[in-house]
Amino acid sequence: MARAPKIAAPRATDAPRAWQRMLSGRRLDLLDPSPLDVEIEDIAHGLARVARWNGQTIGAHAFSVAQHSLIVEDICRKLAPEWDKPKRLMALLHDAPEYVIGDMISPFKAALGIDYKAFEAKLEAAVHLRFGLPAHPSAAVKGVIKRADIICAYFEAIQLAGFTQAEGKRFFGAPPRTIRLKLTPLPTGQVQEAFLKRFRSLIDPA
Repeated sequence: MARAPKIAAPRATDAPRAWQRMLSGRRLDLLDPSPLDVEIEDIAHGLARVARWNGQTIGAHAFSVAQHSLIVEDICRKLAPEWDKPKRLMALLHDAPEYVIGDMISPFKAALGIDYKAFEAKLEAAVHLRFGLPAHPSAAVKGVIKRADIICAYFEAIQLAGFTQAEGKRFFGAPPRTIRLKLTPLPTGQVQEAFLKRFRSLIDPA
């Protein structure tokens, strides 16, 4: 009986694989991401399949990062109606790195510390540069996006993730009275197409 071939164990000097093959065919280096390997179709596909709240939300479908991103961009338009398309695009793409690294809940991000933030920042820069944006949003723009993100998180928490209103206010603060949301998680394909459609409307200079 022939012996099965032996599989050599990785050598200590072999560097671990640090890239991901995307459905577009791109190979994204996670440690040194290149804008040339970023495609919006990969981002939309990934974000539509990454669940917010680790999937612990009500409804027939997961509440995806893609749907969250669309809502945050819409809130930004209400908070900063004077924004131009590039700023709105930065809002839409504010969680784009999660198409690679997933959506980690905030307590876990805090536990990982600054190394995680630096890793996320590299991916953000690659995404932004790919689409002609500044590597990172200015402090003012980032502040508006963060505010919109927190407002959206409040409504997600109390409508989808089982938080009481009191808990939502304690963790996220009360949202402005002028902003009211009714959230329904959308099917993957529908939200993926909506994300791509919004991206295309914002990337168009007209």
